[in-house]
Amino acid sequence: MTTEVLQPMDDKQDGIVALQQELALMNNHRFIRMYNSLPRLIGINFIKGLAFGLGTVVGATILVSAIGFTLSKIDFIPIVGDWAAQIATEMEAGK
Repeated sequence: MTTEVLQPMDDKQDGIVALQQELALMNNHRFIRMYNSLPRLIGINFIKGLAFGLGTVVGATILVSAIGFTLSKIDFIPIVGDWAAQIATEMEAGK
């Protein structure tokens, strides 16, 4: 009867040991070590923010210029064509 009681306890202890080993393995992973340092975390997030901001500006510039160019070629719709021509004129004046 005592062996039945001790057997589940041994399984729990084995499970705890296995969990400790996995936790130690996880703590030694490069991703976890990278985020353990506050200055490194701040630096990584700063670089990620710069990249996101630059990508957003470049993408929006390309998108707006493509839309403006496309709309400037539309002459058969009077309102849109005039508006697009005005945008194209201002873009040329900005160069």
